[in-house]
Amino acid sequence: MKSRREFSPQTLAVLAALSEQPSQWQHGYALATSTGLKSGTLYPILIRLADRGLVEACWQDEPQPGRPRRHLYRLTADGAASAARALAIQAAQRPAGRRTPAPAPQRPGGRGAVAPAAR
Repeated sequence: MKSRREFSPQTLAVLAALSEQPSQWQHGYALATSTGLKSGTLYPILIRLADRGLVEACWQDEPQPGRPRRHLYRLTADGAASAARALAIQAAQRPAGRRTPAPAPQRPGGRGAVAPAAR
């Protein structure tokens, strides 16, 4: 039987975003923006990480006037260690030399151009 990965790619994205400033509190909207995850994916991940003791959550003490209080999140010490370990494993598993995809070659004349007929 195949062993289950410790974290999904989406969870790794959340851990990576939280790891950028591990001691700073971050609100969900900022995490959604930095990870590209929708709230229906992001918040269950944050809840599971909090249940595992990897993330701590609290309510914002002083919300901006006219705005509701927000939930804030940050990594615990165990969370920072787990994130570092998981992100290192992820980086080691990437194929060597593969960083970003190469741009697609452009055809002369731009998109949809038709090549001249052969004589």
